[in-house]
Amino acid sequence: MAKKEAEKPKRELTKRQLSRGQQQKKRQRIILGSGILVIVAVLSIVGAGFYNRWYIPEYKPLHQTVIKVNDTKFNMNYYIKMLKYYGSGMSVQQMYSLVDDVVTAIERDELIRQEAMALGITVSDKEVDEELKSYDSQLSKDYRDVVRTQMLVNRLSDEYFDQPQQVPVFAEQRHILAMFLESESQANEVRAKLEAGEKGFAELASELSLDSICKAKEGDLGWRPEGVLSLLIGSSILEENAFSCEVGVLSQPILDETKAKMVGYWLIEVESRDEEATEASVKVMLLGSEQEANEVRARLEAGEDFATLAEKFSQHADSKDEGGEFEVTAKGMYGAAFDEFVFSSELSVLSQPIPDDTVSTEGGYWLIKVTQVADNMEIEKDDRDLLKADALNKWVEGLFDDPKNKVVSYLDDAKKQWAILYIIGG
Repeated sequence: MAKKEAEKPKRELTKRQLSRGQQQKKRQRIILGSGILVIVAVLSIVGAGFYNRWYIPEYKPLHQTVIKVNDTKFNMNYYIKMLKYYGSGMSVQQMYSLVDDVVTAIERDELIRQEAMALGITVSDKEVDEELKSYDSQLSKDYRDVVRTQMLVNRLSDEYFDQPQQVPVFAEQRHILAMFLESESQANEVRAKLEAGEKGFAELASELSLDSICKAKEGDLGWRPEGVLSLLIGSSILEENAFSCEVGVLSQPILDETKAKMVGYWLIEVESRDEEATEASVKVMLLGSEQEANEVRARLEAGEDFATLAEKFSQHADSKDEGGEFEVTAKGMYGAAFDEFVFSSELSVLSQPIPDDTVSTEGGYWLIKVTQVADNMEIEKDDRDLLKADALNKWVEGLFDDPKNKVVSYLDDAKKQWAILYIIGG
């Protein structure tokens, strides 16, 4: 059998079975803090050899136990290997952001192994060795536990969570139409058009819906069992209402305060800018709908305080707590319409609402219609796979909360820093 080309196994069980690309983004978040400054200072002053003189007098060397999961112990050498694996190709700063995540990954993987064994689900050394034949020898030597965990996860999904008592094969299902709109006024306008028969649900959903799945499916989400839409679309509000509403009746606008959408509306007042028109000091608010932006603008025109309203209504994280005060340090920070106003308008003039589809805001309104109900319909494979993945993830999360599991980390900040220094110096 031909070897796979230096392909690494999946590195961790992800929440909601996120794609590997999404998980890579998660691992690459850069957490800048005092720890990084310490590392940089140490390396610049005394060099990488410092770790040998610093760690050994105060702590035990590589064989010291740093993590304990029930009766299983992991030493510093194991932690370093896992940190190198998960941080492969990363900068020092990026790797430093992983120090706690790697601890959690080690703890989680061992809990999965122990609990799977209790369920009678195991992966033998021979099976791991067979799987490892498709990977390069260096990976197989150092990271066999990662491979074993992924094999266990697959086996749990295929054997334990495939049982009907864990995830049902048949369930009540509803045929659901839905679209997500930015404001109550827009939702009422769309609802009136639907009730009057001016346009169909599919046409309006494909044109206006701010949820990508609803838009792509022209509002027709098909037959769904309970539990799937909250995973697929990320809205418990949609699912709760779809499974409690009257069949055949178009809903009134339903508020969903936390659902994210890719649109926002700026209110901007430019206080000053440089002669080259590349930097500016502004007051800004980012609102979730044109309706809200017009309402807030009217209050500003009536004399209400910008800072007070910004702190209450703005969704712009970088200026909200500063009363809307914001420094624009370069063009292109936001959309073209934002730049045009900031660098071309008169000073001290409040803008009209400026739409921007490059920013994310929260909140909107659902329109929902359930066309049919089936009491006991077989769940489609894709939907059941989602439900199985969700059940498995909840099971894993529950392992940490189970009082019979004793999980302890002895890694303090100094030891984590030393682990990174060891990698750098190694």
